[in-house]
Formats: sequence, C-alpha cells, structure tokens
Amino acid sequence: MIVHLIDGTYELYRQHFGQAVRHSTPPPLAATRGVVTSTLQLLAGGATHVAVSVDHVIESFRNDLYDGYKTSEGMEEAILEQLPVMEDALRALGVPVWEMVKYEADDGLAAAARIAGEDARVDQVQMLTPDKDLGQMVSGNRIVQYDRRNDLIINEQAVIEKFGVGPASIADWLALVGDTADGFPGLAGWGAKSASNVLAVYKNIENIPEDESQWATDGVTVRGAAKLAATFRDNKELARLFKVVATVVTNVDDDVKIGTVDDWEWRGPSKDLAAIAKKLEMTDLVERAERAMVGR
Repeated sequence: MIVHLIDGTYELYRQHFGQAVRHSTPPPLAATRGVVTSTLQLLAGGATHVAVSVDHVIESFRNDLYDGYKTSEGMEEAILEQLPVMEDALRALGVPVWEMVKYEADDGLAAAARIAGEDARVDQVQMLTPDKDLGQMVSGNRIVQYDRRNDLIINEQAVIEKFGVGPASIADWLALVGDTADGFPGLAGWGAKSASNVLAVYKNIENIPEDESQWATDGVTVRGAAKLAATFRDNKELARLFKVVATVVTNVDDDVKIGTVDDWEWRGPSKDLAAIAKKLEMTDLVERAERAMVGR
C-alpha cells in the first residue's frame, strides 16, 4: 500500500494563491473548496490510506525557543479564517485530520512517516509537501515527498542532488543556511554551497572543527574558509539552536494522537458531508465521494 500524508496548511496556501492568480479577489472559501477537491481527486485515483496534518494555530513550541520564528502576524485573514473550515470539511470527507497546536503540521507528517515507515505492509510513504524541512524524513524510495504543484517525487537521491547532503544532514544544513519561510536566518556568510561542502565531509554541525586548517586537511574545499570558520566559532550555540528549531519532531503524542496506518484507511464520507457541501456550495460533493468508494 501507499500511505499519503498531506500538509493541509500548505495545501490551503497553494489553493488560495492559485485562486489569487485567477481572481483579483478569491471567492469566499475558494481555497477550502480547492483542498477538498484535490483530496477527493487523490481518493478517486485509488488512494487508500490518507491523513492530513494542519497548523491549527501557527505558533508552536519553536516560538519559545527562538523569538524570530514565524508567527501568524501578517498572514492573510482569508487563510486563517479557512483553517477550521478546511479541517471540518476534510473530516466530513472521512479523512483523519491532525490539528497541531504544540507542534506544527510538518511534525505531524514526520511522526506519521515514521510510523508508516516501520509498518511492513507499507510499500511507500508519500508526504505531500515540497517543504525542505521534511527532506530529513526521506529514506530511499520508501519515504518520499511529493510536490503536487510540480508533479515531482522527491526521493533520497533527489534530496542529495538538491542540497548536496543526505536527509540526515538537512537540519544541520538549515541551521547554517537559515530558512526565511520559518523565520530564522542561519549564520552570516554561510550559503547553500558552503554548507553543502562542509557538511558533505562532517555530516553534522557538532562534527565541524572550529579551525579551518583542519577543513583543508580533511578535504573540504570552500571559498572564504577562514571567515566562515570564525563565524561558526563565534555562533556555535546559535547554530545548535537553529538545528533544534529545524529538526522535525517524530513523536507528537503529547499534542495529537495520530494512531496507526490502519486508522488512516479511507472508509468513505461521514453523514456531515452533505451540510459541508452546502456550506461550500459544492452541489455534487456527496455524489463524487460516493463514486470514489465504488469498488473498495
């Protein structure tokens, strides 16, 4: 079986801004309709085990670790207002929804990917998000990311080709380079190439020597090594903090109980779908959901 794990927050963004391209003012609940439609398309295409992880609130434990971490400030109201509507709609469709509060949607996906990856019945786990944070969960062709917008599977080889390091070094790479989407800057002067070159040899920031002369001895080739090493020496604790911030959590039981693979099997819509369909003005939603159940 293939397990499909959807980043609901990302999907809502994707649908909202997709609508914004087509309309100067997106219609009310248009993004939610888009998420429901794309999820139903996945189910109609034969997906059997599907679950959605959502940032029920944007802030998380990471805001307590680093003041600059992303918040809901400045987010479009249309997105914030649709989060609970989307959650209700997906749940009515019969899809498990994990409303993350302490943790983030990425953590829910990571925890589920770990559980599914340990289940011998699972042939592949697809995390439906292009978010580079989830690259650290990728494993061979068994646990992969699926970028739906570009119809692209991101397996372990693709992660290495993109970042120059394997999944085990992604959090370290982000600690050095930073992640503007999540609101932490990395270390000054460190870019994608320099981080890749250094981590290709040392794998983790804890292993990076403070003396750049050792880098040369170990075969690291990087421009401005002396300046990079000085920045690293002076900001080592900050780099460690950023690594903690960038590392996905793989056990979220103290926030949301996500269950097992069997809990994610789609067994059809609930009786609440008719009311949701009316609210979303999707007149054929119930019929389409029932058609997707045929043959299961």
